[in-house]
Amino acid sequence: MRTAEARISANQRIAEEIWCMKLDTDLCAEAECGQFLQVQVPGFYLRRPISICRCGKDYAVIVYKVVGDGTRAMSEMKEGETVSLFGPLGTPFPVEDRDVLLIGGGVGVPPLLETAYRYRAKGRNVTAVLGSADAASLILEDEFRALGCRVYTATMDGSKGTKGTVLDAVKENGITETFVLSCGPLGMLKGVSEAYTDGYVSLEARMACGMGACMGCVVKSRDGGSLRVCKDGPVFRIGEAVL
Repeated sequence: MRTAEARISANQRIAEEIWCMKLDTDLCAEAECGQFLQVQVPGFYLRRPISICRCGKDYAVIVYKVVGDGTRAMSEMKEGETVSLFGPLGTPFPVEDRDVLLIGGGVGVPPLLETAYRYRAKGRNVTAVLGSADAASLILEDEFRALGCRVYTATMDGSKGTKGTVLDAVKENGITETFVLSCGPLGMLKGVSEAYTDGYVSLEARMACGMGACMGCVVKSRDGGSLRVCKDGPVFRIGEAVL
């Protein structure tokens, strides 16, 4: 991990209150799927933890939701401006030589795109179930399809795909894969962890340092201990962390 200045090459709205920023940087040349970056927004003291959506030797793509003043300022940044990045950070998703079911909800979907790319590069079948509140908030469906994934969607209001949760979509479409990687809201991850035993979940948490020093993102482990989302996670084996 290290700190680097990155040039913004694109920053555009892709859904309701959700933006995609492409950065020119070599910081993520060796990043793994499921890791994240700490982004320094000019004028704000604390860095924002944002998952890596796609990455390569000279670029990184992040997708973020406008939820406060910092991310609002991010959405207003223009091509050619720079941001300070720290990373890559966190425990990644494993890339195993077997078929996989990816389950994502909201802004938990982006880190699963790089994960899908890594599995497809191994020649494995990838099924992606993507959920959101409504069709206007659904993201990256076309990008998963472009990788050759089988893609299903779920919206709570029924405006696209299955009406209901991602697990409702799994049931409705007769999806039988048992190895699962998932990222999204806590309620969704609880449901995934109750439905599956073989796989991993990526937790979202507020964090300051991103390195496990401040202890601001601690969750309980199943054995009664403590786990730091930024350092021990954000990816945990299903059942490892108490959700």
